[in-house]
Amino acid sequence: MTDLIKIDMGCGNSKKEGFVGVDITSTPSVDIVHDLRIIPYPFDNESADEIYSCHFFEHLDGPERVKHIEECYRILVPGGTVTMVVPYYASMRAIQDPTHKWPPVAEGSFLYFNKGWIKDNHLDHYNIKADFDFTFGYDLAPAWCNRNEEAKQFAVLHYTNVINNLQVVL
Repeated sequence: MTDLIKIDMGCGNSKKEGFVGVDITSTPSVDIVHDLRIIPYPFDNESADEIYSCHFFEHLDGPERVKHIEECYRILVPGGTVTMVVPYYASMRAIQDPTHKWPPVAEGSFLYFNKGWIKDNHLDHYNIKADFDFTFGYDLAPAWCNRNEEAKQFAVLHYTNVINNLQVVL
């Protein structure tokens, strides 16, 4: 068996240490130049145990996101993880960049990559092959970090620009 790799998808100039950097443009951080909208990705099945992506996923449109997650699923060994950081849908960060695609990303965006949820919601016709459970967390805007938990929870539910980023682990 070959050694498993860790991949930083869409790394740009900020490749995570110890990872193989992939991006559409050659930079000092990029090890493999590849347009991640083009399938298949240049990796063997079950060749990675971890995939990381920070501020890349939101640059794909809906159908491209499905293909991306399915490629990650193909590349990962069983039990491997994908960690994504994306601008939260209720943050100005989600809509300020003219290269971000629709729709903005929210927690529910990842439900479609869970076969149990797909089945329970009678969406088998989507024919999505990936099957991930996921957890998520938030990066709060600095003005909210030192508030009490009750104030934070209220703000998260009712205000915009409280959460800057959504962190998802698939």
